[in-house]
Amino acid sequence: MSDLTASVEIAAPAGTTWLALTDWERQREWIPATTVRVISGNGRSVGSRLEAFTGAFGVGVTDTMEITNWEPPVRCTVRHLGLIVRGTGTFHVQAKGPQRSVFVWSEDFTPPFGPVGRLGWGLVRPAFALALRRSLRTFARFAENYTVGQ
Repeated sequence: MSDLTASVEIAAPAGTTWLALTDWERQREWIPATTVRVISGNGRSVGSRLEAFTGAFGVGVTDTMEITNWEPPVRCTVRHLGLIVRGTGTFHVQAKGPQRSVFVWSEDFTPPFGPVGRLGWGLVRPAFALALRRSLRTFARFAENYTVGQ
C-alpha cells in the first residue's frame, strides 16, 4: 500500500466545503482533465458508485469507486474498484470555526503489477502529489465561491 495525504485551508464553513466537495459532476472545475459522474445510487450514500475519467481525447484512466462510508458533512470514504486504481480514498472536512474549514484528502493505493507497480508508483508519486496539492488550492477557491445548483 502507498499512502498519500494532502490538505488545504478554506475560507468557507464546513457545510459549504462538504457540498462543494460532493458535487461530483463539478469536480472537473478543480481537478484538471477529470470528469466524474454518478453511475449508480444517488452519489450521497453508502453503496453509490462514481466513475472518474482522467485524460484527454478518450485516452486516460477510468477510476470506478464505491462509497463505503458517508458521514456528512465530515467524511466520505470510497473504495477504488479498477484494475489500475485500487485502494481507498477518504475526503475529510474539519470545521475550523463558523467560517473556516480544512479539507484533507487521503489515498491508500495498491499499485497494480506487483513490484513493477510499486516501483512505478515511487517514480510518479512526487508528480501526483504536486498535482493533488494544486487541485486542492483550486478547490479552496471553488469552495469559497460555491453556490448550490450553479
